Amino acid sequence: MIQLGLIGDNIRRSKSPLLHRLAGELCGLDVRYEPLIPADLGLDFDAAFARCAESGYRGINVTYPYKEQVFARLAVGDAQTRSVAACNTVLFGEGAPQGFNTDCTGFAAAFRANFGNSAPGRVAMAGAGGVGKAIAFALAGLGAEELAIFDPDRRKGEALAAALRQSADLPVRLTPSVEEAMDGAAGLVNSTPLGMVGHPGSAFPTDTLKSARWAFDAVYTPVETEFLISARTAGLSILSGYELFFHQGVDAFRIFTGVEVDQPALRAALLRPEPAFAHSA
Repeated sequence: MIQLGLIGDNIRRSKSPLLHRLAGELCGLDVRYEPLIPADLGLDFDAAFARCAESGYRGINVTYPYKEQVFARLAVGDAQTRSVAACNTVLFGEGAPQGFNTDCTGFAAAFRANFGNSAPGRVAMAGAGGVGKAIAFALAGLGAEELAIFDPDRRKGEALAAALRQSADLPVRLTPSVEEAMDGAAGLVNSTPLGMVGHPGSAFPTDTLKSARWAFDAVYTPVETEFLISARTAGLSILSGYELFFHQGVDAFRIFTGVEVDQPALRAALLRPEPAFAHSA
């Protein structure tokens, strides 16, 4: 039996437990995947992480708002992940827990699967937190022309810009408003919680979307966010947070198990009505 888990604050509707259990079934593995909300457990993040490390978990995923906090606890072998300084996938074993960022690899895979070899062009990004960092470095690898970042916490934007300038070939500018970031942008990226269940709204004003070519929302619960609905109405090509969810999950499953799941079969299984076990802890 392979015990996995997900630590995050707003994960009651997460499909990650289902994805990993179904991937296990397809690969002939007994995978159990437990959602872990620190507040519901009466623990802080550090205590919840320690419980997983000490109680036989093969690995965990880490989501908002802990991707940066977990980084200091991990041994990270990948240079890109060290530059991002945020991890969403942790593998336990001998020695220090190993940290990975499948948001970065997952976004790159999702972009190529949906847009082929098209270059991202100039990109405006709202939010410079954990997932924003991963997407920014993925955009650099995809050949983005420029990244304009808006985050109301300017320190986050400055930290991300500094990391990109140090280790990625991507021109970066910080802007005082999201409207200024959008000026001349071909792509729009939401890496804030806006649009998530419990966080209504959109990071991008509806009346300024038409000048862009494509839009991505890191939120996937719900898949149809206010931002993506508005972007589709404005004629933009859409990349949903579900695609990031799927590809980062496939990459994480490979790290946890060493096995490559059949992706079309997994997609089909995820579209079927959820079996009863998907609701168990």
